[in-house]
Amino acid sequence: MNIYVVRHCKADGQESSAPLTDLGLQEANRLAEFLLTKNIDFIISSPYERAHRTIAPLAEKLEIDIVFDNRLTERILSNKNNPEWRSMLQNTYDNLDLCYDGGESSLTAMSRAISVVDEVLCKEFKNIVLVSHGNLISLILKHYDDRFGFKEWESFTNPDVYLLSFTQAPPNISRIWID
Repeated sequence: MNIYVVRHCKADGQESSAPLTDLGLQEANRLAEFLLTKNIDFIISSPYERAHRTIAPLAEKLEIDIVFDNRLTERILSNKNNPEWRSMLQNTYDNLDLCYDGGESSLTAMSRAISVVDEVLCKEFKNIVLVSHGNLISLILKHYDDRFGFKEWESFTNPDVYLLSFTQAPPNISRIWID
C-alpha cells in the first residue's frame, strides 16, 4: 500500500476558509497531472478549503469522492498570536509533550493524524492520497522517522508530496514532488 501525503497548495491565509491563490489553483492542476498515473483509489483530506481544493482537480479527473476528516486539520500551536511562534514550534519538535496555551502538543497532533493513517491502512485501497497541512504532515513523517523535525518542516513547499510505501515496517518515506 502507498499513501501519498500531500501538503496543500499556496493559499490566501491560514484560516480554515482561506482559498487557494491563483498560483495555488495552477499548482492544484499540476499536482493532479502528477498524481494521475499513480492509480489512486482513495482520497482523504482535511476539510479546510485550501486542502480539499488542492486535490479537487485530481478527484474530478478520477471521479473519486474526497472524504473529509477533521483529524487532518491544521495543528493549533497556541490560541495566542506570538511573534516568537517559529521558536515555539521548533521547541515542540524537541519536546513532543510541550503544549502552549490553547494549543495541542506535537504528540497529541501526531496521534490524531496517525489514527487516520492506521484506519486507511486497514482498508482495501492500494494507493491513497492524504491531504493536510505542513506541521501535521511533518509530525506524521516524524512518527515513522524521528529524523523529521523543524528543519524538514521549514523545507516543505506548497504543494509538497511524500510517498509512504508500506511494503515493510517502518514504511519507506520519500519526497517525490518536484518543484
